[in-house]
Amino acid sequence: MLTKDLLRVSRAGGGYHPQFASDADEALAARVVGCYQGHVGESREQLRAALTDVERDSDDFKLVRGFAKLLDREATFETRAPLDPKRARGAAFRAAEDVGVVTDTERATALAAAADRLDATAAAVEDSLYADLDDRQVLAAVESRWDPAALVAQYNLSLAQTALFDATEVRVRASDPKAVVSAVKRLRLMYEVRRLPDDERRTVGGADREIVVTGPDALFTNSRRYGTRFARLLRTVATSDEWRLDATIDDRGTERQLTLDDGDVSVPGVDPVTDVTYDSGVEADFAARFDSLNLDWELLREPDPLAAGEHVVIPDFAFDWAHGGFRVYFEIMGFWTPAYVEKKLSRLAAVDDVEMLVAVDESLGVAEELEARDHRAVPYSGTVRVKDVRDALRRYEQRLDDEAAATLPDALEPSADAVTLAALADEYGVSERAIEKKSFPAHERTGRTLVRPSVLSDLRERVEPGMTFEDVEAAFDEYGIDDASAVLAELGYRVAWEGLGGGVIREKSQD
Repeated sequence: MLTKDLLRVSRAGGGYHPQFASDADEALAARVVGCYQGHVGESREQLRAALTDVERDSDDFKLVRGFAKLLDREATFETRAPLDPKRARGAAFRAAEDVGVVTDTERATALAAAADRLDATAAAVEDSLYADLDDRQVLAAVESRWDPAALVAQYNLSLAQTALFDATEVRVRASDPKAVVSAVKRLRLMYEVRRLPDDERRTVGGADREIVVTGPDALFTNSRRYGTRFARLLRTVATSDEWRLDATIDDRGTERQLTLDDGDVSVPGVDPVTDVTYDSGVEADFAARFDSLNLDWELLREPDPLAAGEHVVIPDFAFDWAHGGFRVYFEIMGFWTPAYVEKKLSRLAAVDDVEMLVAVDESLGVAEELEARDHRAVPYSGTVRVKDVRDALRRYEQRLDDEAAATLPDALEPSADAVTLAALADEYGVSERAIEKKSFPAHERTGRTLVRPSVLSDLRERVEPGMTFEDVEAAFDEYGIDDASAVLAELGYRVAWEGLGGGVIREKSQD
């Protein structure tokens, strides 16, 4: 991004048109790059003098300064002096107070006195006095990522970003709308997704919807705190193969229209905002804690869009049932303005034929209204309690388990001699809860494992007190038994552990 004083725009026809650099400006960009590369080891003052010469030779000094602003961020400047400048100044000023510096001779005397105090030479003191000032600092290195062509591309992106600082609304159509919405949410910008009328569809990269992002001025008087967020959003928009962005700009009280597309701006060295995973700490914290529970639900970030009348809603999460095609959507409503909350509620009310949970910041005071609209509300304050969401999901689990169990025979007869309930559930594509109340006439249940009686009978003959646990496990492995502890208990044995050397089988009656 550039500073506002370097913004180059045309207001012809009442619009707001950034004056982009073109291929013809690559020669000028090369001169600016050359200035930096040629002044490594020299002072910033000397570099600025060289850039001033380039400005005089160019048609637009702002373009030169824009190139230089970007390169300046890639440059490393250092203070190079024999002594610490602050110490040198302190010693020299104290010596000057004693001498009373007016003439050159008195100045030399003061510098000599300062040198004595610092155990240095007068020349070293003089060279160090102002070495840390901006103009005196030395250009140590230029590690630019850009050749002249890439610098022009980066300049155009930065110019467009700067033009968006004063946007009050941004409307985006892109061939990858999900990536744009993801960026919008992660930047915590207020938005809605609008379905395009039939005559406007497929005009940009096959897009059938438009993302409308609300800027700060629509809600907060004289605020520009979202300006950099709009600028960062453009980086992600510009990574789409095809895109168009229309923005309403508050140009010192005059409303103007800005239009950009994939022919105006590209992203050299792509670095979109996808490095930020979640919209907020609340969402990131919830996702981490929910995933750690290892439930029968897979947490999906930013699932498919939902139709909501003429608009589209993209919830924050979805819970996918691990044992079949069932999904519960999940939205976390943080604190926004009353108008935005009401708009959000109206969108949720328009979503039909889906199951949805909504975590609601208690400060919004809309939980009862959400319940009335058939979206189960989970109030929270500070963080979303996983237990509350878990409890809300249990009502679905019970129904899904009952439905799955109804499709199974009352009696199940696995073909294996031994099988765990988990493996059997996977075989039928249901949860363990759906099968654990079934009968298993050909097997006995030991813990979470089903074992044929003939296998248990054989193991009773083979397992004896004093056997090592390693030998017992080998016998169990022949039948595919993983839960050795439960089967041993069924046989009337336990493991007596002997330090780190392993275990020995003992009869439980010996306890």
